[in-house]
Amino acid sequence: MKREYYTSPKPGLIMRLLWKAAGSDGYILKRSTYSDQVKYACLGGIVVATGFMAAVAGGYAIYTIFEPKGSALDGGTDTTTAIMASAFGIIWGLIIFNIDRFIVAATGKGDGTEAITWGEFVNSVPRIIMGLVIAITISKPMEIRMFKSEIDAELHQEQLVKRKEYEIATKANYETLFDKIDEKDSRIESGRNLMKAELKQKTESRNKFQINLQEEIQGRVGSGKSGDGPAADAIRLNLAIAQKEMDEASLALKKFDETNLEGLTRVSEERANLNNELRQELAKNEAVANGLDGLLERIKLAHEIAGTWITLFITLLFVVIELTPIFFKMMLIKSPYDFMGDNIQELLKADNGIQIKYDYYKDKEGQERDLIISHHAERKIDEKIALMKAQSELSDYIIDRWKENEKKKIDNNIENYISEV
Repeated sequence: MKREYYTSPKPGLIMRLLWKAAGSDGYILKRSTYSDQVKYACLGGIVVATGFMAAVAGGYAIYTIFEPKGSALDGGTDTTTAIMASAFGIIWGLIIFNIDRFIVAATGKGDGTEAITWGEFVNSVPRIIMGLVIAITISKPMEIRMFKSEIDAELHQEQLVKRKEYEIATKANYETLFDKIDEKDSRIESGRNLMKAELKQKTESRNKFQINLQEEIQGRVGSGKSGDGPAADAIRLNLAIAQKEMDEASLALKKFDETNLEGLTRVSEERANLNNELRQELAKNEAVANGLDGLLERIKLAHEIAGTWITLFITLLFVVIELTPIFFKMMLIKSPYDFMGDNIQELLKADNGIQIKYDYYKDKEGQERDLIISHHAERKIDEKIALMKAQSELSDYIIDRWKENEKKKIDNNIENYISEV
């Protein structure tokens, strides 16, 4: 807006958008000083920045909660979860932006001086509490993102420890079941081993007689003469007995195997099923250990890794960013923007017939109160009262004239109004 003594700078699109973000009146700011324009653009910039950080923090928190669980060191991004987290982050950022915009717009300028009085501070306490909650909500996801590498390494170690603990406990639980199966198997195996040893012994005895027979026939032992003789016949008889005993032992082992085949199969199936159950339980343990990768666990690790002071500093940083517009508005000195705003408000009140008499009376507690007079409303009330009064007067007049007419009728025809007794 051009004036002889001062020309208000023409605001750009970004500045006008920042004014809207701060909840300020663009119509007035276009006609105000450059200082006012910059102040409210800065306020809007803080509100936009807070909304953007809230969107990032909210989206990252949702992704951390719903991402597929695995080793903390596993890389990659799940597309479906990322899309869902992005959508939530945008919505969350807009919610926080709108709340911050309301807080900044609703915070008054106090007494128009740089000093923040106790009364101004007390009146701003609800807004300050809201700002603190928002700041803490934003700071925690940002913390775990700042220390992501350290948290991933520490979380991976915790997952390995938990996985090992679960594995030891699970194997200990299954050890008794495997012992029972081994006991069944060992009874059958023990009997079979005894029969195999006996068969081995009989086989060795048969082989020994067979060798002796060959050596006797060749004349290398016994009589020293080659060919069959009484000595060879005696060895051949022992060989036949040994062969028979070996065959009996082999047949007994075969019958034992046939008899216990079902038991061995059942024991083998039980062992296979138990091994399968053990593998499934170990897989579940791995899933449980990987499930430690949650938002709360990461926040806890962030506090442990960063320490109390660094965590507190980060939180305070976001608190300062969030509360700056509130205290900034209370410290603002009244400027042309405020006076023009007050003037427009007075003009609007005047156009609508509203009059305020400031500090007009004291209430029961001794507090000075303003008297608000709505002239349009009072005029309407007066018009209604006058209309009702006029209607009442007309009604009275009509009744009086009706009475006069009726009296004349009675005077002229009194006989019609008197009934004979």
